[in-house]
Amino acid sequence: MRRKIVVANWKMHGNLATNQQLLEAYIERLKELDNVDVVVCVPYPYLAQAQSLLSKTSMVWGAQNLSKDPVGAFTGEVSASMLRDFGASHVIIGHSERATAYCESDENIATKFMQAKSHGLTPILCVGETLIEREAGVMEMVVAKQIDTIIGMYGASVFADAIVSYEPIWAIGTGLAATPDQAQAMHEFIRGRIASYDKAAANSLKILYGGSVNPQNAVQLFVMQDIDGGLIGRCSLNAQEFEGICRAAN
Repeated sequence: MRRKIVVANWKMHGNLATNQQLLEAYIERLKELDNVDVVVCVPYPYLAQAQSLLSKTSMVWGAQNLSKDPVGAFTGEVSASMLRDFGASHVIIGHSERATAYCESDENIATKFMQAKSHGLTPILCVGETLIEREAGVMEMVVAKQIDTIIGMYGASVFADAIVSYEPIWAIGTGLAATPDQAQAMHEFIRGRIASYDKAAANSLKILYGGSVNPQNAVQLFVMQDIDGGLIGRCSLNAQEFEGICRAAN
């Protein structure tokens, strides 16, 4: 059985004072949970703060995006090597909020995925469909295209020890989560899709569910065979709720 992992995605929330309170609450509440890995993905300016407060804990930290380029005249961008300077181990790639707002193509996201891998960062690749696409019954086709773009550019082996987060766009921040059966079906499809090219990579890949996860539905989601944990947005900003989700995974 793959070890569960829970990733906090703070999005564009926080400041130095509230971050310290939240991280200290994480440290206190999660210190006895030894059967789950916890990653905290913070806004860029707070990577140093996360490093300072979490470096002596079992938790690790990461970023919510990175540049597709390693270095250069790209004003406002942050490279993989810069993230590594602050001890980051993970980075979220292709979250639908970014893909939609900043028009990121599947090819751009694939390039970022490879940048992360080549610099020793674990990419957390977000995939998922809109409500219209689900109602049309093309959700697997949509997710397959996102996966296949990376495989076509870099080969399936790059998914070894990586993370994919299935986040149905219609569930993010709406309070309407996918049912455990819906989530499991897509997770099984994703693993099978990658296994059709590289079984070893598919077996080592962790697939998370994201989209209105809370302490109550986490219990039902995390018992599913192919759900290896969660990518948590809103509830990661509340230490008590985040603890409940981590306990479900533990």
